[in-house]
Amino acid sequence: MKTLLLLRHAKSSWKDSDLDDHERPLNQRGKKDAPRMGKLLQDEELLPDLIVASSAKRCRKTADHVIHASGYRGETRITGELYESDAAKLRAVVAALDDSRSRVLLIAHNPGMEAFLESLLGIYTPLTTAALARVELPIERWSDITTDTRGQLLQLWQPRELE
Repeated sequence: MKTLLLLRHAKSSWKDSDLDDHERPLNQRGKKDAPRMGKLLQDEELLPDLIVASSAKRCRKTADHVIHASGYRGETRITGELYESDAAKLRAVVAALDDSRSRVLLIAHNPGMEAFLESLLGIYTPLTTAALARVELPIERWSDITTDTRGQLLQLWQPRELE
């Protein structure tokens, strides 16, 4: 079994309309919610073996807050592959993971994250900003993940529920 943790980036700011989408920062709520999700990972003893985050500023900052609040000391990969990725691209990134990692945290964007989660569960499950889904996958190797792979949603946390 492999465990996939899907974290939609925390709430971003639209204050500066001149900023490129890739460079949008977190807003105040995002700066509050991201550490909350990191603390949750620590409290639930769900620290991943690897974090893979989109290269967009809002994802990088979400990752920074999660890492700081959780005490995570493992490897973090920042990749442009997750920026504006759809379910198929997210699946391909997961399929390429090293099998020595049993629990991986992906930090990326909607609508791709919701579409990927729906493909894993067979049912639409909304992900608000900074929502964290814990999915157990019935695979031994990450490369075994296909469009037919059905996981089990063990938990879904929304930041507003943790207040």
